[in-house]
Amino acid sequence: MQLITTTKPLLAGVMFLVATHAHATLTNYTASGQEVVYSSVSNVTWTKDANLLGSMFASQGFNTVVNAIIAASPTITHTPNTFNPSGTYFLSSTDFRSNGNGSLTWFGAIAFINYLNSIKYAGTSQWRLPTVATLTRGYNTSTNGTIAGDELVELFYSELGSKGAFDIDGNRTLGRYGISDPDQKFENVRKDNFWTNTEANSLSFDMAWRLDADDGEQGSSLKANYNFVCAVSPGRIAAVPEPESVAMLLLGLGVVAGVVRRRCG
Repeated sequence: MQLITTTKPLLAGVMFLVATHAHATLTNYTASGQEVVYSSVSNVTWTKDANLLGSMFASQGFNTVVNAIIAASPTITHTPNTFNPSGTYFLSSTDFRSNGNGSLTWFGAIAFINYLNSIKYAGTSQWRLPTVATLTRGYNTSTNGTIAGDELVELFYSELGSKGAFDIDGNRTLGRYGISDPDQKFENVRKDNFWTNTEANSLSFDMAWRLDADDGEQGSSLKANYNFVCAVSPGRIAAVPEPESVAMLLLGLGVVAGVVRRRCG
């Protein structure tokens, strides 16, 4: 690391960073040692790993992770319905697909989010599932990019530039469709269904909204089905520097102070 000996290069570097990110919609950075992606369109921060749970299973073991999730969130409260009149759901290992690929029920997804908050993943305890503001089944939405709360739809269509199997008017898309990430903002991107936090209408609260990243369709799914999960946190998570980076920064500031003292002496 090059030590800072004057404030002018530092200021120039800051101005360069501001200029290069002024029009960016997705910005990669590190928060408390974890890689995340900030969306300036939706004003939320995503985990860079689009299948973080699957990666945790691979590195820590299925049973270890599942037991930790259940311990942190043994029950899930949701809207009462004919299948669960009490509105209290008791989590079990069956809420996580046993092959460890990272898919899970809606209840498992809520519990996984609670677990991320319990460990303050990336330094925050404000993780949640993405939401649906426009409760419309189909491809893209008429309000995409104009109202807050359609994070998955905005990410798929507006920010990643992906194409749905049909356009908003119901015309079949020519050529390739499905989620794309040409700039590799994310890792472990899957063409699968992803859960949202939004439950379906009052006639079917045993269902929740989801987005199919394979063809771009927004729709609903039984909460007992196995889909995938991506976590978001409101706004931009503060980027906390690593301890060694702080030490180097302090060392650099010490050198600057020494230079200033010599020049003023």
